[in-house]
Amino acid sequence: MNTARAPARDVDVRQIFTINEYPMTVKISTEWPAGYRINPRISHIAPDDVAAFREIPVAVAGDCMGRSIGAMGLRCYNSDIKTVLCGPAITVRVRPGDNLMIHKAMLMAKPGDVIVIDGGGDLTQALVGGLMRTTALARQLGGFVIDGAIRDLVEWAEDGIAIFARGHTHRGPSKVGPGEINITIACAGLAVQPGDLILGDADGVIAVPAADVAGLLPKARAHLDKEALIRADNERGTADPERFDAVLRDKGLPL
Repeated sequence: MNTARAPARDVDVRQIFTINEYPMTVKISTEWPAGYRINPRISHIAPDDVAAFREIPVAVAGDCMGRSIGAMGLRCYNSDIKTVLCGPAITVRVRPGDNLMIHKAMLMAKPGDVIVIDGGGDLTQALVGGLMRTTALARQLGGFVIDGAIRDLVEWAEDGIAIFARGHTHRGPSKVGPGEINITIACAGLAVQPGDLILGDADGVIAVPAADVAGLLPKARAHLDKEALIRADNERGTADPERFDAVLRDKGLPL
């Protein structure tokens, strides 16, 4: 009978050095503690597509995606409402009031990445503050979307980076954990996967699945062209009444 035991699945046995010709080994755990996980950064969106979507309003993207998705209840805290948020998502889920994994995510992020945080909607402690803003600017991050609170509003009001959050408080966070990075999250009612394209402007925030980005762009541009024609008619006072009368007749109105 073969009595050899299979190695435990939660350890990785590796030879790391030798002493007096005898190999020395260590056991490295491959299991994450409960509530903790750090997955690699994901980026499948072409830089040209990211640049192109900076010209697409969130409302237009939302119209082309069915008008039924997007974050709810978030506020834009940068003072210039023309500031645009556009970049691939680094997702973070944290325990309410704790920002340990947000710091780690910022160090993993590349220039232009947007940190999207599921903070459970908690407003009792801020998750991101002015010192973190300094780090984000130095690393050229694309911005933040936070289902939670921030602080240091005067600093966030300055130009340089976009931030959307549910609210604010002076009370600071803990840095204990747990937390997870680059997993699927829900942020203010918006489903976000790591690597999704995050769009934000004065109207709100939306996530475009990476696989849909290339196909959505021509639809959004066509929608903008259509709106331009309608706007021109409205400005001239020559809007076609049939546009709405047909809908009303279809509902049984005698028009």
